[in-house]
Amino acid sequence: MLVSWQFKPKRELKIAVLDKSSLTVDGDEHRSFNWILDNNKFCRPNRNLYSISDGYFGFFPKENKKFFVNDFENLDDFQLKILADKFDMIYMTDLYGVYSKDWYSDNYRGERSQLIYGGMSRKELSLLNLMKTQKKLILAELNTIAPPTSRRIRTQFEELFGLKWDGWTGRYFNILDTASNKEIPVWIIRDYKDQHNNHWPFKGPGIVLINNDDRIEILEDKKDLKEEIPYIISNEINRKRFDLPKKIKYSYWFDIMLTKRSNNVISVFQLFTNARGDSILQSLNIPNPFPAVIEHYDNDFKFYYFCGDFCDSPVKMILSKFWGITKFRWLMYPSNDLAERESFFWLFYQPLVSTILNNYYDSLQKK
Repeated sequence: MLVSWQFKPKRELKIAVLDKSSLTVDGDEHRSFNWILDNNKFCRPNRNLYSISDGYFGFFPKENKKFFVNDFENLDDFQLKILADKFDMIYMTDLYGVYSKDWYSDNYRGERSQLIYGGMSRKELSLLNLMKTQKKLILAELNTIAPPTSRRIRTQFEELFGLKWDGWTGRYFNILDTASNKEIPVWIIRDYKDQHNNHWPFKGPGIVLINNDDRIEILEDKKDLKEEIPYIISNEINRKRFDLPKKIKYSYWFDIMLTKRSNNVISVFQLFTNARGDSILQSLNIPNPFPAVIEHYDNDFKFYYFCGDFCDSPVKMILSKFWGITKFRWLMYPSNDLAERESFFWLFYQPLVSTILNNYYDSLQKK
Protein backbone atom coordinates (compact mmCIF):
# COMPACT_ATOMS: atom_id res chain seq x y z
CA MET A 1 0.00 0.00 0.00
CA LEU A 2 2.89 2.35 0.76
CA VAL A 3 4.59 1.52 -2.54
CA SER A 4 1.32 2.02 -4.43
CA TRP A 5 0.95 5.46 -2.88
CA GLN A 6 4.52 6.37 -3.83
CA PHE A 7 3.82 5.57 -7.48
CA LYS A 8 0.56 7.52 -7.66
CA PRO A 9 1.02 10.73 -9.67
CA LYS A 10 0.99 14.04 -7.86
CA ARG A 11 -1.76 16.48 -8.80
CA GLU A 12 -1.27 20.21 -8.56
CA LEU A 13 -3.97 22.14 -6.71
CA LYS A 14 -3.18 25.63 -5.39
CA ILE A 15 -4.80 25.75 -1.95
CA ALA A 16 -4.96 28.45 0.71
CA VAL A 17 -5.68 27.16 4.21
CA LEU A 18 -6.51 29.67 6.94
CA ASP A 19 -6.19 28.45 10.54
CA LYS A 20 -6.15 30.96 13.42
CA SER A 21 -6.32 28.45 16.28
CA SER A 22 -3.27 26.22 15.85
CA LEU A 23 -1.61 26.13 19.28
CA THR A 24 1.05 23.56 18.31
CA VAL A 25 3.11 22.69 15.26
CA ASP A 26 1.00 19.53 14.99
CA GLY A 27 -1.74 21.68 13.45
CA ASP A 28 -4.65 19.87 15.10
CA GLU A 29 -7.18 22.29 13.60
CA HIS A 30 -6.23 21.50 9.98
CA ARG A 31 -4.42 18.15 10.21
CA SER A 32 -7.39 16.13 8.91
CA PHE A 33 -7.48 18.24 5.76
CA ASN A 34 -3.74 17.74 5.25
CA TRP A 35 -4.26 13.98 5.64
CA ILE A 36 -6.69 14.05 2.72
CA LEU A 37 -4.35 16.20 0.61
CA ASP A 38 -1.49 13.75 1.23
CA ASN A 39 -3.55 10.63 0.62
CA ASN A 40 -4.85 11.99 -2.69
CA LYS A 41 -1.38 13.31 -3.68
CA PHE A 42 -2.46 16.93 -4.09
CA CYS A 43 0.64 19.09 -4.25
CA ARG A 44 1.89 22.65 -4.57
CA PRO A 45 3.11 24.14 -7.86
CA ASN A 46 6.68 23.22 -6.79
CA ARG A 47 5.54 19.55 -6.60
CA ASN A 48 5.98 19.41 -2.82
CA LEU A 49 3.15 18.07 -0.71
CA TYR A 50 1.39 20.45 1.66
CA SER A 51 2.97 20.80 5.10
CA ILE A 52 0.99 20.83 8.35
CA SER A 53 3.44 23.10 10.13
CA ASP A 54 3.94 25.83 7.52
CA GLY A 55 1.62 25.25 4.57
CA TYR A 56 -1.13 27.57 5.75
CA PHE A 57 -2.04 31.14 6.71
CA GLY A 58 -2.87 32.28 10.23
CA PHE A 59 -1.30 31.72 13.63
CA PHE A 60 2.12 30.03 13.81
CA PRO A 61 3.37 28.83 17.22
CA LYS A 62 7.07 28.83 18.05
CA GLU A 63 9.13 27.70 21.01
CA ASN A 64 9.08 29.48 24.40
CA LYS A 65 5.62 30.92 23.86
CA LYS A 66 6.70 32.88 20.82
CA PHE A 67 4.53 33.09 17.71
CA PHE A 68 4.10 34.93 14.45
CA VAL A 69 1.15 35.67 12.19
CA ASN A 70 1.08 35.25 8.43
CA ASP A 71 -2.23 36.33 6.94
CA PHE A 72 -3.73 38.86 4.53
CA GLU A 73 -3.97 41.96 6.75
CA ASN A 74 -1.06 43.86 5.21
CA LEU A 75 -2.27 43.34 1.65
CA ASP A 76 -3.99 46.03 -0.39
CA ASP A 77 -6.88 45.39 -2.78
CA PHE A 78 -4.55 44.78 -5.73
CA GLN A 79 -2.52 42.21 -3.79
CA LEU A 80 -5.70 40.45 -2.65
CA LYS A 81 -6.74 40.24 -6.30
CA ILE A 82 -3.39 38.62 -7.14
CA LEU A 83 -3.97 36.02 -4.40
CA ALA A 84 -7.49 35.30 -5.65
CA ASP A 85 -6.08 34.78 -9.12
CA LYS A 86 -3.31 32.54 -7.79
CA PHE A 87 -5.25 30.07 -5.64
CA ASP A 88 -7.66 27.44 -6.93
CA MET A 89 -9.46 27.17 -3.59
CA ILE A 90 -9.48 28.24 0.04
CA TYR A 91 -10.39 26.38 3.24
CA MET A 92 -11.14 28.25 6.47
CA THR A 93 -10.74 25.65 9.19
CA ASP A 94 -10.99 27.50 12.52
CA LEU A 95 -11.06 31.27 13.01
CA TYR A 96 -11.92 31.12 16.72
CA GLY A 97 -8.41 32.24 17.49
CA VAL A 98 -5.91 32.14 20.34
CA TYR A 99 -6.52 33.58 23.80
CA SER A 100 -4.01 34.61 26.45
CA LYS A 101 -4.73 31.82 28.95
CA ASP A 102 -4.68 29.22 26.17
CA TRP A 103 -1.29 30.40 25.00
CA TYR A 104 0.58 31.72 28.04
CA SER A 105 -0.71 29.34 30.73
CA ASP A 106 -1.94 25.79 31.19
CA ASN A 107 -5.56 26.63 30.47
CA TYR A 108 -6.80 23.04 30.35
CA ARG A 109 -10.19 24.04 31.76
CA GLY A 110 -10.85 26.56 28.98
CA GLU A 111 -11.30 29.70 31.04
CA ARG A 112 -12.14 32.81 29.01
CA SER A 113 -9.38 35.39 28.61
CA GLN A 114 -8.14 38.19 26.38
CA LEU A 115 -8.05 37.55 22.63
CA ILE A 116 -4.57 37.48 21.12
CA TYR A 117 -5.57 36.76 17.53
CA GLY A 118 -8.71 35.52 15.80
CA GLY A 119 -11.98 36.18 14.02
CA MET A 120 -12.67 36.84 10.35
CA SER A 121 -11.35 40.16 9.09
CA ARG A 122 -12.48 42.52 6.36
CA LYS A 123 -9.49 41.52 4.20
CA GLU A 124 -10.40 37.83 4.44
CA LEU A 125 -14.00 38.58 3.53
CA SER A 126 -12.77 40.57 0.52
CA LEU A 127 -10.62 37.64 -0.57
CA LEU A 128 -13.61 35.29 -0.29
CA ASN A 129 -15.69 37.68 -2.37
CA LEU A 130 -13.00 37.78 -5.08
CA MET A 131 -12.68 33.99 -5.13
CA LYS A 132 -16.45 33.58 -5.22
CA THR A 133 -16.64 35.91 -8.24
CA GLN A 134 -13.98 33.82 -9.98
CA LYS A 135 -15.90 30.62 -9.15
CA LYS A 136 -13.03 29.25 -7.09
CA LEU A 137 -13.86 26.53 -4.55
CA ILE A 138 -14.51 27.84 -1.01
CA LEU A 139 -14.73 25.58 2.05
CA ALA A 140 -15.55 26.94 5.51
CA GLU A 141 -16.60 25.48 8.83
CA LEU A 142 -17.19 26.29 12.48
CA ASN A 143 -15.83 28.71 13.71
CA THR A 144 -15.78 31.00 10.69
CA ILE A 145 -18.29 33.72 11.64
CA ALA A 146 -19.14 33.20 15.32
CA PRO A 147 -17.32 35.39 17.90
CA PRO A 148 -14.77 36.86 17.91
CA THR A 149 -15.81 37.74 14.34
CA SER A 150 -17.69 41.05 14.42
CA ARG A 151 -21.42 41.19 13.73
CA ARG A 152 -20.81 43.37 10.66
CA ILE A 153 -18.40 40.88 9.05
CA ARG A 154 -20.71 38.00 10.00
CA THR A 155 -23.70 39.63 8.35
CA GLN A 156 -21.74 40.33 5.16
CA PHE A 157 -20.55 36.70 5.04
CA GLU A 158 -24.12 35.46 5.53
CA GLU A 159 -25.38 37.68 2.70
CA LEU A 160 -22.51 36.59 0.46
CA PHE A 161 -23.30 32.87 0.77
CA GLY A 162 -26.99 32.73 1.67
CA LEU A 163 -26.53 31.55 5.27
CA LYS A 164 -27.73 32.70 8.68
CA TRP A 165 -26.16 31.70 11.99
CA ASP A 166 -28.90 31.06 14.52
CA GLY A 167 -26.67 32.22 17.37
CA TRP A 168 -26.41 28.75 18.92
CA THR A 169 -23.40 26.47 19.27
CA GLY A 170 -23.43 23.05 20.90
CA ARG A 171 -21.38 20.06 21.93
CA TYR A 172 -21.94 16.55 23.24
CA PHE A 173 -20.23 15.52 26.49
CA ASN A 174 -20.24 11.89 27.50
CA ILE A 175 -19.92 12.90 31.18
CA LEU A 176 -21.32 16.13 32.60
CA ASP A 177 -20.04 15.46 36.10
CA THR A 178 -17.60 18.33 36.67
CA ALA A 179 -15.49 16.25 39.05
CA SER A 180 -14.92 13.57 36.41
CA ASN A 181 -14.78 15.50 33.13
CA LYS A 182 -12.12 18.21 32.98
CA GLU A 183 -12.89 18.96 29.31
CA ILE A 184 -15.98 20.99 30.22
CA PRO A 185 -14.86 24.64 30.05
CA VAL A 186 -15.06 26.45 33.36
CA TRP A 187 -17.07 29.32 31.89
CA ILE A 188 -19.84 26.94 30.75
CA ILE A 189 -20.27 25.64 34.29
CA ARG A 190 -20.10 29.11 35.82
CA ASP A 191 -22.52 30.74 33.36
CA TYR A 192 -25.01 27.90 33.63
CA LYS A 193 -25.01 28.10 37.42
CA ASP A 194 -25.40 31.90 37.29
CA GLN A 195 -28.50 31.43 35.13
CA HIS A 196 -29.97 28.47 37.07
CA ASN A 197 -29.83 29.34 40.78
CA ASN A 198 -26.27 28.08 41.27
CA HIS A 199 -27.45 24.61 40.24
CA TRP A 200 -25.48 22.04 38.20
CA PRO A 201 -27.28 18.71 38.69
CA PHE A 202 -25.74 16.79 35.79
CA LYS A 203 -23.74 13.57 36.06
CA GLY A 204 -24.25 11.53 32.90
CA PRO A 205 -24.15 12.36 29.16
CA GLY A 206 -25.78 15.37 27.56
CA ILE A 207 -25.67 18.10 24.92
CA VAL A 208 -24.63 21.62 25.94
CA LEU A 209 -26.21 24.47 23.94
CA ILE A 210 -24.59 27.93 24.09
CA ASN A 211 -26.05 31.13 22.66
CA ASN A 212 -24.15 34.14 21.42
CA ASP A 213 -25.73 36.13 24.27
CA ASP A 214 -24.17 33.66 26.80
CA ARG A 215 -27.40 31.77 27.51
CA ILE A 216 -26.69 28.11 28.24
CA GLU A 217 -29.11 25.19 28.21
CA ILE A 218 -28.40 21.50 28.58
CA LEU A 219 -30.25 18.53 27.13
CA GLU A 220 -29.73 15.63 29.50
CA ASP A 221 -29.70 11.98 28.50
CA LYS A 222 -32.88 10.11 29.46
CA LYS A 223 -34.47 13.28 30.82
CA ASP A 224 -34.52 15.24 27.54
CA LEU A 225 -32.93 12.86 25.04
CA LYS A 226 -33.85 9.46 23.67
CA GLU A 227 -30.37 9.22 22.12
CA GLU A 228 -27.62 10.88 24.12
CA ILE A 229 -25.47 12.00 21.17
CA PRO A 230 -26.23 14.04 18.00
CA TYR A 231 -26.29 12.19 14.70
CA ILE A 232 -25.58 13.33 11.15
CA ILE A 233 -28.07 11.95 8.65
CA SER A 234 -27.70 12.00 4.85
CA ASN A 235 -30.33 11.18 2.24
CA GLU A 236 -29.86 8.50 -0.40
CA ILE A 237 -28.88 10.88 -3.22
CA ASN A 238 -26.10 12.53 -1.25
CA ARG A 239 -24.93 9.24 0.25
CA LYS A 240 -24.24 8.00 -3.27
CA ARG A 241 -22.64 11.30 -4.37
CA PHE A 242 -20.18 11.45 -1.49
CA ASP A 243 -20.00 7.83 -0.24
CA LEU A 244 -21.52 8.81 3.12
CA PRO A 245 -23.20 6.65 5.75
CA LYS A 246 -26.93 7.04 6.29
CA LYS A 247 -26.38 7.90 9.95
CA ILE A 248 -23.27 8.61 12.02
CA LYS A 249 -22.75 9.92 15.53
CA TYR A 250 -21.03 13.27 16.03
CA SER A 251 -19.40 14.04 19.37
CA TYR A 252 -17.77 17.45 18.94
CA TRP A 253 -18.66 21.13 18.48
CA PHE A 254 -21.41 22.15 16.04
CA ASP A 255 -23.21 25.36 15.16
CA ILE A 256 -26.82 25.85 14.13
CA MET A 257 -26.77 27.42 10.69
CA LEU A 258 -29.83 28.22 8.58
CA THR A 259 -29.66 28.43 4.81
CA LYS A 260 -31.55 29.78 1.83
CA ARG A 261 -33.32 27.42 -0.56
CA SER A 262 -30.81 28.28 -3.27
CA ASN A 263 -28.32 26.16 -1.31
CA ASN A 264 -28.38 22.38 -1.04
CA VAL A 265 -28.30 20.65 2.35
CA ILE A 266 -26.21 17.50 1.95
CA SER A 267 -26.60 16.25 5.53
CA VAL A 268 -28.44 17.31 8.69
CA PHE A 269 -27.85 17.12 12.42
CA GLN A 270 -30.58 15.31 14.31
CA LEU A 271 -31.01 15.58 18.08
CA PHE A 272 -33.15 12.67 19.21
CA THR A 273 -35.18 14.47 21.85
CA ASN A 274 -38.21 13.30 23.79
CA ALA A 275 -41.29 15.47 24.45
CA ARG A 276 -39.51 17.45 27.17
CA GLY A 277 -36.47 17.99 24.97
CA ASP A 278 -38.71 19.07 22.08
CA SER A 279 -40.29 21.74 24.27
CA ILE A 280 -36.86 23.06 25.31
CA LEU A 281 -35.72 23.37 21.70
CA GLN A 282 -38.98 25.07 20.74
CA SER A 283 -38.64 27.58 23.57
CA LEU A 284 -35.15 28.42 22.27
CA ASN A 285 -36.32 28.60 18.62
CA ILE A 286 -33.82 25.89 17.69
CA PRO A 287 -34.89 23.81 14.68
CA ASN A 288 -34.45 20.04 14.75
CA PRO A 289 -33.06 18.73 12.46
CA PHE A 290 -30.72 21.48 11.21
CA PRO A 291 -28.02 21.56 8.50
CA ALA A 292 -24.71 19.76 8.94
CA VAL A 293 -23.25 20.27 5.45
CA ILE A 294 -24.41 23.07 3.15
CA GLU A 295 -23.51 23.16 -0.54
CA HIS A 296 -23.77 25.68 -3.34
CA TYR A 297 -21.98 24.24 -6.35
CA ASP A 298 -23.27 25.88 -9.49
CA ASN A 299 -22.30 28.14 -12.36
CA ASP A 300 -22.40 31.25 -10.15
CA PHE A 301 -20.13 30.05 -7.31
CA LYS A 302 -18.78 26.97 -5.53
CA PHE A 303 -19.09 26.85 -1.75
CA TYR A 304 -19.40 24.36 1.11
CA TYR A 305 -20.05 25.09 4.76
CA PHE A 306 -19.48 22.40 7.38
CA CYS A 307 -21.60 23.17 10.45
CA GLY A 308 -19.14 21.70 12.92
CA ASP A 309 -15.50 21.49 13.90
CA PHE A 310 -15.06 18.81 11.24
CA CYS A 311 -11.37 19.28 10.49
CA ASP A 312 -10.27 18.75 14.10
CA SER A 313 -9.88 14.96 14.28
CA PRO A 314 -7.19 12.84 16.00
CA VAL A 315 -6.03 11.15 12.81
CA LYS A 316 -2.53 9.70 12.36
CA MET A 317 -0.72 11.38 9.48
CA ILE A 318 1.50 8.36 8.75
CA LEU A 319 -1.55 6.48 7.48
CA SER A 320 -2.11 9.04 4.73
CA LYS A 321 0.76 7.51 2.75
CA PHE A 322 -0.92 4.12 2.38
CA TRP A 323 -2.96 3.85 -0.83
CA GLY A 324 -6.27 2.10 -0.21
CA ILE A 325 -6.09 2.50 3.57
CA THR A 326 -9.70 3.71 3.60
CA LYS A 327 -10.83 0.17 2.73
CA PHE A 328 -9.68 -0.80 6.22
CA ARG A 329 -11.19 2.20 8.01
CA TRP A 330 -13.31 -0.02 10.25
CA LEU A 331 -10.05 -1.00 12.02
CA MET A 332 -9.15 2.61 12.85
CA TYR A 333 -11.55 3.42 15.68
CA PRO A 334 -13.17 1.78 18.74
CA SER A 335 -16.72 0.67 18.07
CA ASN A 336 -18.07 1.00 21.62
CA ASP A 337 -17.00 4.54 22.56
CA LEU A 338 -19.58 7.22 21.79
CA ALA A 339 -17.14 10.05 22.53
CA GLU A 340 -14.44 8.95 20.06
CA ARG A 341 -13.99 11.11 16.96
CA GLU A 342 -11.93 8.86 14.70
CA SER A 343 -14.96 7.19 13.13
CA PHE A 344 -16.31 10.57 12.02
CA PHE A 345 -13.11 11.22 10.09
CA TRP A 346 -12.98 7.81 8.40
CA LEU A 347 -16.67 7.38 7.63
CA PHE A 348 -17.79 10.95 6.91
CA TYR A 349 -15.20 13.71 6.65
CA GLN A 350 -12.66 11.81 4.57
CA PRO A 351 -15.05 10.59 1.84
CA LEU A 352 -16.90 13.92 1.78
CA VAL A 353 -13.86 16.16 1.38
CA SER A 354 -12.01 13.72 -0.89
CA THR A 355 -14.99 13.65 -3.24
CA ILE A 356 -15.29 17.44 -3.22
CA LEU A 357 -11.60 17.91 -4.01
CA ASN A 358 -11.40 15.20 -6.65
CA ASN A 359 -14.50 16.43 -8.46
CA TYR A 360 -13.25 20.00 -8.38
CA TYR A 361 -9.79 18.99 -9.60
CA ASP A 362 -11.33 17.03 -12.49
CA SER A 363 -13.44 20.06 -13.45
CA LEU A 364 -10.31 22.25 -13.60
CA GLN A 365 -8.61 19.75 -15.94
CA LYS A 366 -11.48 20.04 -18.40
CA LYS A 367 -11.06 23.79 -18.83
